[in-house]
Amino acid sequence: MTIDPQYLRIIEALIFASAEPVPERAMAERLPEGVDVPQLLAELEAHYAARGFNLVRRGDGWAFRTAVDLAEALKVERSQERKLSRAAVETLAIIAYHQPVTRAEIEEIRGVALSKGTMDILFSAGWIRPKGRRRTPGRPLTWATTDGFLDHFGLESLADLPGVKELEAAGLLDSRAAAGAYGNRAVEDTRLVDMAEEDEPQLDLLDDETLLGIGE
Repeated sequence: MTIDPQYLRIIEALIFASAEPVPERAMAERLPEGVDVPQLLAELEAHYAARGFNLVRRGDGWAFRTAVDLAEALKVERSQERKLSRAAVETLAIIAYHQPVTRAEIEEIRGVALSKGTMDILFSAGWIRPKGRRRTPGRPLTWATTDGFLDHFGLESLADLPGVKELEAAGLLDSRAAAGAYGNRAVEDTRLVDMAEEDEPQLDLLDDETLLGIGE
């Protein structure tokens, strides 16, 4: 099937002009009915495969990103003003591997109540989003990762998340990890809680409804 160069240019321009990955359905809305969008994307993906930036899939969308093999040449050293606390990293990992998951389930898996601002930070960063409510008493809100999470960590899909064996091989997981992971916790009112870390932005504790802007 012959590909119309004009359609390729439209797709190319849409992706280039967007700061976020562009869903295929958004591309289809800009083209005549019946145009094979996946074929156009495959053509552009092949065209940019050997260039300085590539066309890559990020969840349900597509984006131009710097070629992976050029990362070292483009590296810029700079100080990091903020970094995620251990609690935020653990919470993000639990959501990534167990989604959709509720706040209570996150606390049960970690064995500790969430500290102030943990969910706020991840939500503000655009890495987690509400996924709907569990059909159980109380209808608790569930959380899942976003395409922004995939984009930030260079993943095409959740299937690209490292497995347990890969984490162990990289030294990021071992049988003694649990003891060290919770070394910053103390008891408050008979509950285990995270102690605030100096490098963790301190935000007011928000419930799920407040995070979504629907609370009082």
